[in-house]
Amino acid sequence: MATFYRYHQTPIGTLLLASDGEYLQLLGFPTGAMKRRHDSGWEKNDEPFKAVIKQLDEYFDGSRQGFDLPLRPEGTEFQRRVWQALQQIPYGETWSYGELAKYVGNPKASRAVGAANGINPIPVIIPCHRVIGSNGKLTGFGGGLETKAFLLNLEAKRRAPGLDFGL
Repeated sequence: MATFYRYHQTPIGTLLLASDGEYLQLLGFPTGAMKRRHDSGWEKNDEPFKAVIKQLDEYFDGSRQGFDLPLRPEGTEFQRRVWQALQQIPYGETWSYGELAKYVGNPKASRAVGAANGINPIPVIIPCHRVIGSNGKLTGFGGGLETKAFLLNLEAKRRAPGLDFGL
């Protein structure tokens, strides 16, 4: 099956989007540990991304708080459970890795949850940026801590003006 891609300019940089034509499979950052570029065998095509781009633009302009897109992140059963749980964290709120581990039914697995969170293939849309350390501090993020702070501040300003996740 073909993989389609396109790049989209956002306030956090130019994001790589990849799809099988029906499901979004990847959102890659321009910098950080999850920096991504398209593979040589992928086909450039804007058509599969119209809804994704519309919803990302709405998210960044503050008019959208959740995404309604067909997603197909590839991972193990445990990783997919964690990614499903991430989508339950309300807009503008944060959970600790321990809270996320409890939510997936394995309270002692905060490190495994952190590892799954760290390789989330569709960040922003699957909001892994909403997970912070138990001490309330920002911890690793595939797009860099500055990007994580930006996303948290964007959501906090809409939900609770005055809250700031500065670095």
